[in-house]
Amino acid sequence: MKTVKSNFKFKGGVHPDYNKELARGKAIERMPVPAELVVSMSQHLGAPAKCLVKAGDFVTRGQLIGEKNGFISVCVRAPAAGMVKAVEKRLGPAGGMADAVILDTTQPPPPPNPINPVKTPSPILPPLDWKTASREELLSRVEQAGICGMGGAGFPTAVKLNPPPTKRCEYLVLNGAECEPYLTADFRVMLERADRIRLGVEIMRKVLGGPAVRIAIEANKPEAIAAMEKAFADIEGNVEIVVLPVLYPQGSEKHQIYATVGRVVPEPPALPIDVGCVVENVGTAAAIADAVEKGEPLLERVTTVSGDAVAEPKNVLAPSGTKYSDLVAFCGGEKEPPAKVISGGTMMGFAVSSLEIATTKTTSGLLLLSKRRVFQYASGACIGCGRCVRACPMNLNPALISRVVDANDIKAAEDAHVMDCIECGACSFGCPAYRTITQSCRRAKNSIRARIAAEKAKAAAAAAKEAK
Repeated sequence: MKTVKSNFKFKGGVHPDYNKELARGKAIERMPVPAELVVSMSQHLGAPAKCLVKAGDFVTRGQLIGEKNGFISVCVRAPAAGMVKAVEKRLGPAGGMADAVILDTTQPPPPPNPINPVKTPSPILPPLDWKTASREELLSRVEQAGICGMGGAGFPTAVKLNPPPTKRCEYLVLNGAECEPYLTADFRVMLERADRIRLGVEIMRKVLGGPAVRIAIEANKPEAIAAMEKAFADIEGNVEIVVLPVLYPQGSEKHQIYATVGRVVPEPPALPIDVGCVVENVGTAAAIADAVEKGEPLLERVTTVSGDAVAEPKNVLAPSGTKYSDLVAFCGGEKEPPAKVISGGTMMGFAVSSLEIATTKTTSGLLLLSKRRVFQYASGACIGCGRCVRACPMNLNPALISRVVDANDIKAAEDAHVMDCIECGACSFGCPAYRTITQSCRRAKNSIRARIAAEKAKAAAAAAKEAK
């Protein structure tokens, strides 16, 4: 194993104020289980899980309460024991509504019925010896544990680790960049759980057929680099820690592949595996280790609670489904009324209007910002300065896309390759006219996806009618 500096720098990118000093020195703290959890069936990319419980059911920790509902889907397990109060639609961090299990964790289990005993299957997954377990057994365990990408996208991990037979993984890239401002959850995981990350990498490498490993960490995290060097010091095979220059968005999957191995992922629908790469987050690697070696499903995660309006910024290990209000209370409450609350980081996160929203498997951060850190603005007309074009890491023309979306010309946005946009926010970051360029790209992409889905549904209905 060796440590090298990246030889590749992608075009574009920006340098926001990182503000990581608020929480980077805070060790991970485990939060007590709250009295109520709101466990969403949509904690991942793809189809929501199918809910298996109803109001009045008592569930045990780790019990399957939502089964995967399609190829791109992830199962959901109860993060704590308790009584199901309700199953209802709840607002998620990104603004969508999804079925959620409202769990009262204060309720004791019901007394056993001696006349008609109900045998509940054990929710505990038996530990596996990863060295002797087959590839199929390891993949099944990742799926059973409900693991998805923990860097933000939430792609089902078992699917990513099982590429088509015609595709070969040559490089496993481990994402430890954490380039989002304020967020330090991955940083602390690398410091405090480097051994678990090492084991997760060993398991993934076995599943993927023994690819080379590249561990990507930005240069502003020397402590994390040192911790990973120690953990991986005696690992066998082609393994390198690649120190990346500090440049947002270094955490982007496509740009990390270029920065570590110099390969360029083509335009959609191409995926990293098309250039022989699989990218996984450091938190995901640690979760895989726990699922295999300990039989522990993905029931909790580390979330950074930060910002100048929270009393004590922390890195909190909390059950999935923890309400933001409980996270804030665990961090000493509000130091002052926040002017803005953001789920995630300041570049790609979503402003939320309520602290009653709950965490998911992908909630990396919660930021409470005072009025000194935010300001009101009105978007102006594009002045043609080209800053967004220079900042875009995907070689797009964000100014053009924004203008045609304003004109409701979604076809022109599609022709301008808006579907290539990774929604990193670099274009909006430096716009002197304060144009909501990233939001325009999201609007266009949603319209295009809706049109494609409608066309597929129409074609399927026509085919079914013709078959009759």
